[in-house]
Amino acid sequence: MSPMNEKEAKEQLSKIHQAADSILIKTNLRPKVAVILGTGLGKFIANIDTEVEIPFDEIPGFPRSTVQSHAGILHVGRMKVDEGGGNNGVEALIFDGRFHLYEGYAPEEIATPIRVLKVMGVETLVITNAAGGLNPHFKSGEIMVVLDHINFTGRNPLVGLNHGEIGARFPDMTRAYDRRLIEIAEGEAKKLGIRLNRGVYIGILGPSLETPAETRMLRSLGGDATGMSTVMEVISAVHAGMRVLSFSVISNVNLPDSMAPILLDDVIAAAKKAEPDLSRIIIKVIARIGEEELP
Repeated sequence: MSPMNEKEAKEQLSKIHQAADSILIKTNLRPKVAVILGTGLGKFIANIDTEVEIPFDEIPGFPRSTVQSHAGILHVGRMKVDEGGGNNGVEALIFDGRFHLYEGYAPEEIATPIRVLKVMGVETLVITNAAGGLNPHFKSGEIMVVLDHINFTGRNPLVGLNHGEIGARFPDMTRAYDRRLIEIAEGEAKKLGIRLNRGVYIGILGPSLETPAETRMLRSLGGDATGMSTVMEVISAVHAGMRVLSFSVISNVNLPDSMAPILLDDVIAAAKKAEPDLSRIIIKVIARIGEEELP
């Protein structure tokens, strides 16, 4: 594949604006916060009073979600952030579904929705995923807040001509995951009495799951959890100047000396088990974002 030329880059940027306009024209809301839901976490939608729901295939230039439990719908509405479940909460965009490299999408295609959010004025992105635990102290169904990641996919969404309107050519990744948002998440989890692990997420290509030898390697590299999403989105969001907070639901714990077969249904079940606690944490964080000007 030849490098993208300037004409193609302009066309790509134009499509990003078209996609943003197609969403904005359907609502008077102008959310500053967006949430991407991972495998098995679709019930989080119950926490938003949806004003508009838009199937991904109705948004120009958007990929299509092809994975089980990813509905492929964008919800625009207000988060129910008060204890009474009122509808006057923080305006938000919720992606019920996402896109993966293993589906055959190029990194820049996975970056498209993030860049659309940038054009729409979104400032904070919360990303969730289901991940295999590498840390032997973790348990299935627990939650990990991501402190950092290792991109083990061999791909990067910023390859090619840079869109200066979106972000700088060489974005700094030393604080990809916002420290203040992590601090808030940990504090709110403690108040709620929810165990919140912390650790490093390793993004792999997939779709095959890890062998025991690969599990040992990933753990030796410093990973606490591994999955097939999130990294492309985080790189794109940091490039776009967004604050990022990410959570992994530990679907299983990979013990290389006694690994059991891993089934998608089990991953989904573990995510659904953790979803209520994860929802409570995210709602509290979003409420804080709505209440204060974060440094």
